[in-house]
Amino acid sequence: MTPHPDRAREAAIHILCRLREAGHTAFLAGGCVRDELLGLTPKDYDIATDATPHMVRSYFPRTQEVGAAFGVVLVHVDSCTIEVATFRSDGPYSDRRRPDAVIFSDARSDALRRDFTINALFLDPLAESPEARVIDYVHGVDDLRARVVRAVGNPHARLAEDHLRALRAVRLSARLGFELEDATAEAIRLHARELAGVSRERIGDELRRMLTHPSRAVAAWTLQYLGLDAPALNDRANLNAPVRLGRIGDDTRYATALAAWLFDRTGGEIGTGESAETISRWRQSLCLTNEETTLFRGIVTDWRTLRREWWNLGVARQKRLSVRKEFLEALRILGTTEPEEFVRIRRRVEELRATPSGLAPAALVSGDDLVQWGYLPSPGFKVVLESVYDAQLEDRVRTAAEAAAFVQELASNPGVGLVRQKGH
Repeated sequence: MTPHPDRAREAAIHILCRLREAGHTAFLAGGCVRDELLGLTPKDYDIATDATPHMVRSYFPRTQEVGAAFGVVLVHVDSCTIEVATFRSDGPYSDRRRPDAVIFSDARSDALRRDFTINALFLDPLAESPEARVIDYVHGVDDLRARVVRAVGNPHARLAEDHLRALRAVRLSARLGFELEDATAEAIRLHARELAGVSRERIGDELRRMLTHPSRAVAAWTLQYLGLDAPALNDRANLNAPVRLGRIGDDTRYATALAAWLFDRTGGEIGTGESAETISRWRQSLCLTNEETTLFRGIVTDWRTLRREWWNLGVARQKRLSVRKEFLEALRILGTTEPEEFVRIRRRVEELRATPSGLAPAALVSGDDLVQWGYLPSPGFKVVLESVYDAQLEDRVRTAAEAAAFVQELASNPGVGLVRQKGH
């Protein structure tokens, strides 16, 4: 369970005070400072200090090393976990993810090695005057006021250290409603292809965070504008506006957002073979879970049914589809661009719900029933059970007695494949 923000802040200040008592410099750092200055509630709190990891561990009874070589220690206070990092300067990033070596340093050097100016601010919550509270070596406060995401120093150098920063810049600008500073945006565009060298797990995590946030359409549009969509998805670049993605509502599953974006990119028309190939590629590119992939695939399948076959389907098939979560998500996306058709289909679903059997009645016959009635388990069981349930959905069979009689009728057809046990 995530602790309440107030408790997390109290825990961070407790740690900060203990470090100060031991004679160290310590500030709140990074995203929590940015969010507090914007009047937002930080999700977590980080501390930067001149205390080394060894010192930090000696001051607190419950700690965990997660990156001692990089100066990072987790400190546990009650139910809260606070990341405490030693001020540092970074060496070269030969793996384009982490520095080969770090040098413990001071606050200014630590600010200069960070990604974006608005993430490179420090805050002293114990300062007596408001002027002394914010420690700003990179003009990050000015960029907060201007609502701009700007790389610290040379944007080409910042990207060369870790090309995932291109995706972070997009996510941050979309989430906060900030503009990407021109030089930073141009550097991202020039180095977009190099994103392909970043691990797929990290790319997938960034896309998941973008597309599950209400700013998802702005993020997707920015990815496309900067040429990041092709290397991120391992797909062709695309400049179609993410209209459906922007209209599906704030609370949206990742798989639904991916499906909406796919429909935007294809103009809503996608064949069976093309969709299977694209879903497989996106699954690998974004490291989708099995559950996400299954839902994604199901939404795309039901989307095609809605667009091409729905009104030609029989009652049983329409009812079976209407209770699928994939169908409901596909219908939700359909409503973003075809509201009249959305209403027509919803009305049809309500008509089906109002029938005597409803949308998903409990089955009147089970496999155990067939065995009890003397039939040997066989592939014919599936045919019979589905046929009986279809008849039930269509209100041709309404009672257990009628269902049993229908089974006998089906069993009389040798093509069904029901075989009686000896003695029955």
